[in-house]
Amino acid sequence: MTHPAHGAVTLAEIWRGAFLESAHQGHAVVCDDSGQIVEAWGVPETVVLPRSSAKMVQALPLLESGAAAAHSLTPEHLALACASHQGAPIHTNKVGAWLSAIGCADDDFKCGPQESRDNAERNAMIRAGETPCRIHNNCSGKHTGFLTLAKHLGAGADYVDPDHAVQKACLEAFERTTGETSPGFGIDGCSAPNFACTLHGMARAMAHFASADADSAEGQLRQAMGAHPDLVAGEGHACTRLMRAMNGKVAIKTGAEGFFVAILPEQKMGVALKIADGATRAAECAIAQILVRLGALDPNHPEALAYTSAPIRNWDGLETGHMRAAPTLL
Repeated sequence: MTHPAHGAVTLAEIWRGAFLESAHQGHAVVCDDSGQIVEAWGVPETVVLPRSSAKMVQALPLLESGAAAAHSLTPEHLALACASHQGAPIHTNKVGAWLSAIGCADDDFKCGPQESRDNAERNAMIRAGETPCRIHNNCSGKHTGFLTLAKHLGAGADYVDPDHAVQKACLEAFERTTGETSPGFGIDGCSAPNFACTLHGMARAMAHFASADADSAEGQLRQAMGAHPDLVAGEGHACTRLMRAMNGKVAIKTGAEGFFVAILPEQKMGVALKIADGATRAAECAIAQILVRLGALDPNHPEALAYTSAPIRNWDGLETGHMRAAPTLL
């Protein structure tokens, strides 16, 4: 397996005054609807784990199996199935209602408990002496989708087992959309298998989502994300902020360890990028600049500038530097 630093190029820079203090390197690929590379930085064939950026692909069997229709799932449910949410009440209340509707409870989740990333909710829980539950896990929406699919298929309770019918369906969807045979998987933070592919393959999968008909499974998922960016992540998070800035016309999704993808229906293009050192701030900067480059994001929109030319301030509020996209992306 190629090391992610091999052949990587600088995608984001940190400046302090007149000095380049840090540089984040990585790889990025833009694909068209034929799966061909339009633009690339670094090594497109780098093998990667897309982490939570693959949630849209993992949600495909939920729709394609008929489970979503059988359980009358709405676009809000679909957005949550694709989400890395912050565990705010807007997320946990909706996931909880969905979980109850399929006859399941918190103990049925295979993802671990996680503290809410919503400050008000976390503080309220601490004051009340409440402990985090599995529903607070940022992947609980995806896992409710897995549980819904498992029930629809009449499959067993251990839905994260790689040999379980749910994960076999996810692997089939992953290989079909990436156009590749996956070389294997790692276990994600939520205990589910995360299948590997090349960065080119992931960009190809996103282009497939971008070019699919609106009423297809792929079309329904991308539209649900664009319509409900608050459910996909949460207030203050890059996915939510940037999708709002693009008026829901583009679906984007972060993944752990510096991964990001974008689905651009109007351009019928898909984007995938990986920062070699795993830095989230660099992935957010790079994806924003690529969206600007592709004409999907207004370069002067405040939310765009917050990532492509972000001021860095010290504890006294003084602007001491800035983060910017590397010249190669401009």
